[in-house]
Amino acid sequence: MLAFVLGSFLVLLIIFLSVAGIASSYTNEEPVKIKSNSLLSINLNYAIPEQTSYTPFEGFSFTDFEPSIAPGVYDIVKNIEKAADDPNIKGIYLHFGFLELGMANTAQLRNALIDFKKSGKFVVAYSEIYSEKAYYLCSAADKVALNPKGIVEFNGLNANIMFFKNLLDKVGVQAQVFYDGKYKSATEPFRLDSMSNENQLMTSVLLNDVYDKVMKSIAETRKINLSTLDSINDNLLVQTAGDAKKYGLVDEVWFEDEVRAYLKSQLDLKEDDEINMISLEKYMDVRGKQEQVSLNTDKIALLFASGDIVDGKGGDDNIGSVKYTELLRKLREDKNVKAIVLRVNSPGGSALASDVIAREVQLAAAKKPVVVSMGDYAASGGYYISAFANKIVAQPNTLTGSIGVFGIFPNMEKLLEQKLGISFDGVTTGKYSDFGDISRPLREDEKLIIQRGVDSIYRDFKATVVKGRKIDPSLVDTIAQGRVWTGSQALEFGLVDTLGGLEEAIVMASRLSKSSKYRVVEYPEVDKDIFELVRMFRDTNETSSLKDQLGSFYSVFEELQHIAALSGTQARMPMTIEIN
Repeated sequence: MLAFVLGSFLVLLIIFLSVAGIASSYTNEEPVKIKSNSLLSINLNYAIPEQTSYTPFEGFSFTDFEPSIAPGVYDIVKNIEKAADDPNIKGIYLHFGFLELGMANTAQLRNALIDFKKSGKFVVAYSEIYSEKAYYLCSAADKVALNPKGIVEFNGLNANIMFFKNLLDKVGVQAQVFYDGKYKSATEPFRLDSMSNENQLMTSVLLNDVYDKVMKSIAETRKINLSTLDSINDNLLVQTAGDAKKYGLVDEVWFEDEVRAYLKSQLDLKEDDEINMISLEKYMDVRGKQEQVSLNTDKIALLFASGDIVDGKGGDDNIGSVKYTELLRKLREDKNVKAIVLRVNSPGGSALASDVIAREVQLAAAKKPVVVSMGDYAASGGYYISAFANKIVAQPNTLTGSIGVFGIFPNMEKLLEQKLGISFDGVTTGKYSDFGDISRPLREDEKLIIQRGVDSIYRDFKATVVKGRKIDPSLVDTIAQGRVWTGSQALEFGLVDTLGGLEEAIVMASRLSKSSKYRVVEYPEVDKDIFELVRMFRDTNETSSLKDQLGSFYSVFEELQHIAALSGTQARMPMTIEIN
């Protein structure tokens, strides 16, 4: 008994010290000091969020009580810019081979590296394997090195869409689909077993537009003829590390020790000298020049809106209508907030939630400048909540538009009766008392009611675009139809105002608000207290365990989760188009 009590006490003591150590590491305001002649080390082998996330118990070090941080796109770009002006940073070392990020955000990071090189400092990349997307980013480096047994994936882009109709047929579930927009292909996975001609056309145009931009960027930095790159892709000419060097995709075929020797030569170090290398996570705590204006009362609010748009309060990984209307109202009424930058990275979701949030954006834009910065996706509901902003900034590869709506009502009669042997019987007080009952198919009059509702929401969506963007209704009707556009294409139609990243949107917001000195404040605010840490400990472990077990099938699991969560009429892009 005594041993049990002592053991329990020790376990509790260790947990207490761990949590206390993490909490103190977050609240410690002492700035990190950086040595001269240092390298900024960037490893992006993790799922990169929009806003930096704090997952303290994942990869937590019990030796130095150092919590795990997943730097977001905004902080990565901001710290690359900071490093360019930092006299102690001589260069950047990229060492990763895979990238969990969309093409638009990848381009934003790539542009930040190119701007960094303009300071006269160097960028070196090394990996054992480069995925297509990771190579696209690392090709901006001055020197790209590859392990002698490594490989560069360089065979073109592809977009995959999962179809569930045959699965639903097998289990006895009928998807009763209602939609508006001939390109609103979000319903196709439930009613078809392959892409429609319209969907194939739209996706092909999108993919080729993204591909052309990627190849042009690589051609410029690697100084390779564009037609040569196309030939390498089409004929799969790069199959070994030697091939990668032969065709100019990499500069050197080296082991890591040879890369480190090269880095030492760039830093004018001797063979036995240690390289002063600081990780991106630690460098985030190094104060830069911009922190000098941090005490100014004028604020530009940077509101991150990432994930599916859902009804209610929502969670950390989606855009809940209650949560975001409260945030937008708070920022609208805060006199110290001179402008709002709404960072949207969403494929859409609930049409009702999108309309509710759009209303708050409209109210805020009438009182102070609201600038939308689009990430990888700002489509369907993601565009709906953006339309009333004063200005919209998108990346060339942002997937946006998808102005259309749909609704799906499952009929599980066959599954319940024929597969499971379950039958239902009951009484109603009116003709429509059991409207939407999943144990029976919809009647024709019920289908007509639903389609009228979908039509009404579609008209409201287009009216929002007409009013918010001041575009002719006939043009909106033409470019709507549920069709997805890249940022570059959207610019031609007036769906966005200019091309650029988050930094450009912040500068635009400061100019519109006539704020010369300001500080950027991020929302939702990150709650770092002990209770939040414990909550994230639970969530992080659940997600990490699933990722470990499912591996490459985790994306399929995520898609099924999204499907299970669908309710009501949706303003959502054609499921998730994964460009690889």
